[in-house]
Amino acid sequence: MAIAPSASSSTDPHPVEEHGSPIDAPGLNYFVFALFFIFGGITSLNDVIIPKLKELFTLSFFEASLVQFCFFIAYAVIGIPGARFVKKIGYMRGAVAGLLTMMVGCLLFIPASQSAVFGVFLFAYFILATGVVLVQIVANPLISLLGPPQTAHSRLTFAQAFNSLGTTIFPYVGSILILGSLATVTAAQLSGAELDAYRTAESGAIVRGYLGLALALAVVAGVVWMFRNRLKGEKHENTSLAEGLALLKGPRFGYGAACIFLYVGAEVAIGSFIVSYLMQADVLNIPEQAAGKLISLYWGGALVGRFIGSGLLRVVSPGLLLATVAAGAITLIAISANTTGEVAGYSLLAVGLMNSIMFPTIFSLACEKLGPRAADGSGIINVAIAGGAIIPAIYGALADRVGLAAALTLPAICYAIIAGFGIFARRPA
Repeated sequence: MAIAPSASSSTDPHPVEEHGSPIDAPGLNYFVFALFFIFGGITSLNDVIIPKLKELFTLSFFEASLVQFCFFIAYAVIGIPGARFVKKIGYMRGAVAGLLTMMVGCLLFIPASQSAVFGVFLFAYFILATGVVLVQIVANPLISLLGPPQTAHSRLTFAQAFNSLGTTIFPYVGSILILGSLATVTAAQLSGAELDAYRTAESGAIVRGYLGLALALAVVAGVVWMFRNRLKGEKHENTSLAEGLALLKGPRFGYGAACIFLYVGAEVAIGSFIVSYLMQADVLNIPEQAAGKLISLYWGGALVGRFIGSGLLRVVSPGLLLATVAAGAITLIAISANTTGEVAGYSLLAVGLMNSIMFPTIFSLACEKLGPRAADGSGIINVAIAGGAIIPAIYGALADRVGLAAALTLPAICYAIIAGFGIFARRPA
């Protein structure tokens, strides 16, 4: 995710902030791309964990959605304070703080597994997400400041492709490690001490996966700390909370922030329950692990679409392209909800391709000309990502009542509103 700086005719090879101070940090693009890869991959792992925890704790769809609620609600809680924190200590130190917080969240899966209590897992997800929020607040403004303003839309979409690379790889590997247990019983068949022992044993794969992530995050944090003073010319505008929230009064930014809420909610809602959707007898009727591997097609579509979109956005109006892909998502959802078999399964997976350019395009269209208030806009947009907590919970509740297919009406409505924003913001701010 990223924030677009104000439009400028400057062609200087060193990006300049609104203050006029150059951002001089050769090679920093690669560091930011790595951050996008890491937090994208960790976020998409939730899609694999949800069906596992649903079985272990015999949860309803709504109860299973609490994983995403506790993860994405961190954006609402941490978004604005996190932006102020990053402005105080700087981008690079903020990245280190975020990476270390993510590491702590990963380590909390150890007591979560040992206690065999669902609530402890939820707390671990909240801490993990807190670190992800901090890292995203850093990555957002940086990627837009590291190149000419006139190519911001394209550059932001290209950076999101690395996010999608993470979301494509992590679920596939996670499905192999976490799903497809060899156990001959399920949690629903056990009780008491046997149930606790089963939950502890079966969650061991989750723990091992997150311990590996914790080690990797520690290494990355150490490398970033070594280069903490490499970023030159960094400046931030000091604003109060009220001044930051005043950005929402602007129709373009306010509408865009609402669309971020709806987009993330729709994307996460589909991803969270797509394993259960594909496993249904009238869809693909396949085992849990096989369905989990197919999540990579959902996120892989976004990966391919972002590379394609990065080029298209150089020649096509970002607003009109956004409206077009949103209409495409609605069409695919309608096909999936009203058909069966492979058509129903793969048309829903193909929504990932339509998702490809949505986040970076909504983000940059909403945040055009924020200039030195980029960090404030980043914080508010990160709060809007809490749609990933609310929309999936509503979707889960609907699915419990009317089924997974009929509940797809909810994300379709979200995409319809996003299409309207694309038309509204088709012209430069």
